[in-house]
Amino acid sequence: MDGADGAAIATEADGYAQEIAAMLALDHAELRGGLAPPSCPPPRPDAGRRLAALTARVRHDLAVLSYPKDDWVLPRRHPDGHHVYDVAIVGGGQCGMAVAFGLMRDRVTNVVVLDRAPKGREGPWITYSRMWTLRSPKHVTGPDLGIPSLAPRSWFEAVFGEDGWEKLGKWPRQAWQAYLDWYREALALPVRNDAEVTAFEDEAGLVRLAIRGGEPVYARKVVLATGLEGIGDWYVPPFVRDKLPADRWTLATDDVDSLDWKGRRIAVLGAGATAWDRAADLLELGAARLTLYMRRPQILTANPFRYLEKAGFLRHFASMGDADKWRWIQAMFRFGQPPTQDGVDRCAAFDTFRLHAGASFADVALEEGRVRVTGTDGSVDHFDHLFIGCGFSMDPHNRPELAPLADNILTWADVHTPPSGQEDNWLITYPYLDRDLAFVEREPGRTPVLANIHCFNYGATVTNAHSGASLSGIRYGIEPLIHGLTYKLWIEDEPVHYERTRAWAEIDTDPAPLAGRLWRPGD
Repeated sequence: MDGADGAAIATEADGYAQEIAAMLALDHAELRGGLAPPSCPPPRPDAGRRLAALTARVRHDLAVLSYPKDDWVLPRRHPDGHHVYDVAIVGGGQCGMAVAFGLMRDRVTNVVVLDRAPKGREGPWITYSRMWTLRSPKHVTGPDLGIPSLAPRSWFEAVFGEDGWEKLGKWPRQAWQAYLDWYREALALPVRNDAEVTAFEDEAGLVRLAIRGGEPVYARKVVLATGLEGIGDWYVPPFVRDKLPADRWTLATDDVDSLDWKGRRIAVLGAGATAWDRAADLLELGAARLTLYMRRPQILTANPFRYLEKAGFLRHFASMGDADKWRWIQAMFRFGQPPTQDGVDRCAAFDTFRLHAGASFADVALEEGRVRVTGTDGSVDHFDHLFIGCGFSMDPHNRPELAPLADNILTWADVHTPPSGQEDNWLITYPYLDRDLAFVEREPGRTPVLANIHCFNYGATVTNAHSGASLSGIRYGIEPLIHGLTYKLWIEDEPVHYERTRAWAEIDTDPAPLAGRLWRPGD
């Protein structure tokens, strides 16, 4: 990067410390009760200049590691002249951007990342998330793909100082979003915001991606980096939808302001981290009473995912056979993952909070202006509003862009019969993916577009263990995807590369200096 570029970055970042401080501020802080969030060190006053220097270092490091440096994927032409991307990535969060970076490092540069959200609001971090910090330990890496200057810690130390890193417990979610925003800019990733993909169709062997309100995008390959609900949708019990008006329930994952329910009696269904965090946020902003319904009889305490953050598991799960993959994943999900300590502590700080363990919703009804909830344990209570946080479906019929293909997506139920004791009615519905995370057709040839769509959202979990919805799995989970995409692109172009190699005639060594030095008889 030349001096002019560095000066431009420094000028743009002059107010960076103030920007980050404002980003870290808790909304409605003056109105909140309960516990205070963990302290985060303040940004350095010269954070902008320090970050400009780090950006220059990232670009220098990538230049140092630029071998092989030649683009090699041969351009494709659409019969009607439309531009054809080699890869289109749906989802511009941490994993979608990491996929783009991984491809560009392998000199697949004709890519585009499409995200339906406005710039800076990709993913959950500053939209629906109400947690204080990331669950992952602060040292977990991922999007950097092994480049130290691009690692989260490098950004944090540039902005908050090396001593700030030592004082940090876990990442504030807003700081993580700020890191991702910088990651995008430092790498100049080709992200298009406000671009919602609504359909995939095969067209002349290419994938046609329909864009709501815009021109279609054409690509040879597609990656779905669409997060937790990317193969289905957030789950709501059907009787809630059928029996209650839409204004009486809200998803815990909706981007809404908890202050709107101040003074109300609230029931939360679900005991995952998102449900606990939303419950805490509602209490802190004045909910009069809140009951959280938890199906399990007691809160989980141990988290096996912490044990599995080991290179052996992370790298080699995807190479195991189906029976062993199923055994591991089924055991992990049966064990479960506890809520965060922050979520529990925040709720426990309120006398108006009750944990209704061992019960889910069995039925709901409007009764004298309130919602009557009947629990699966026979209990009855009345609330002003419900929040639903009981996970997501793994049903592509619930995704408009996948629904036309859903019946022909191979699932684990189609290929694997779990042995006695390892049954799981939810995991068996996950898509059964190729080694490169491409979808597989139930009936070959009926929906050929599926072979060109790769799944790097939560639907990849049973096949790959690591998905595009898990920070701890990005580094290793992305390897079979990048390998598979680049292999397919290479094999499709290989005959042309072979003929070009056979016909290669570019001068590498000029024998002209030897013209007077050739041996002749009699020498």
